[in-house]
Amino acid sequence: MGRPNLIITLFTLFIVKGVTGAKFTFINKCSYTVWPGILGQPTLDTTGFELVNGNSRSLQAPLGWSGRFWGRTGCNFDQSGHGSCTTADCGSGQIECNGAGATPPATLAEFTLGSSSTAQDFYDVSLVDGYNLQMIVEVSGGSGDCGTTGCVDDLNRRCPNELKAASGGGCRSACEAFGTAEYCCKGDFGSPQSCQPSSYSQVFKMACPRSYSYAYDDATSTFTCTAADYVITFCPSLQSGQNRKGVTKPVNGSVLSPLKGLFSNSSLYADLATGDSTAVNRSATVSLVIVFLIFVTFLVL
Repeated sequence: MGRPNLIITLFTLFIVKGVTGAKFTFINKCSYTVWPGILGQPTLDTTGFELVNGNSRSLQAPLGWSGRFWGRTGCNFDQSGHGSCTTADCGSGQIECNGAGATPPATLAEFTLGSSSTAQDFYDVSLVDGYNLQMIVEVSGGSGDCGTTGCVDDLNRRCPNELKAASGGGCRSACEAFGTAEYCCKGDFGSPQSCQPSSYSQVFKMACPRSYSYAYDDATSTFTCTAADYVITFCPSLQSGQNRKGVTKPVNGSVLSPLKGLFSNSSLYADLATGDSTAVNRSATVSLVIVFLIFVTFLVL
């Protein structure tokens, strides 16, 4: 009787996994409370909740679920759950987002689950709508490439002045800041061929190489896995020795730290946004310097 019972148990687990899709576990390693927001179809058990420092919470999603997660910061809700947040607020006036998305700037984790237990999930961490806090997505179980993605670097510390938002608590995208077609990849710039990385998106990409830095940043930013669960960590801390060429990026004291002042103090980016030709020439020089420093970095590593 033991063997048949084991077979039945395994079969039941397989069926349950196939029906339920994926489990998403949220972990808050920030020194402050984060309020995750959720937008997707079909609606999960909650569309927004409070997650204090050191806590975690899991949600189950069905096959074929598609949506996004983000972390709201600086929130103030009363006892009835009414209030708002400083960054990534969803505008519902409540802890629950109730079908509303994040107000930029917001770091987004995006998922489209496979429609069957053998179909691939697609996932990414996007900075296309800007950045407000560190986030990584890790895979639990599953088969395929199943890479870790996200942004470990604190972009708020190197955000160009003209992109800063929420008193330094967020970093806007160039599209949101300037609204031009070339930054927003619209109109005449609405294709991968015509919409190329900007100086702003390159700042994002250098800090977070596995995250979407602009609309057509697919090649290095979209990941796949089959029959997996996912762990979404806010303010992650990587252990010593973890992959330097993955989500890990230079921080203060690293070989690229001299660039921090260049990225965070500059009218150069504002000049580029308004088409100043002198600034464009300086930008080309800056790009060559950046490429040289990256080359030296890889030689050292």
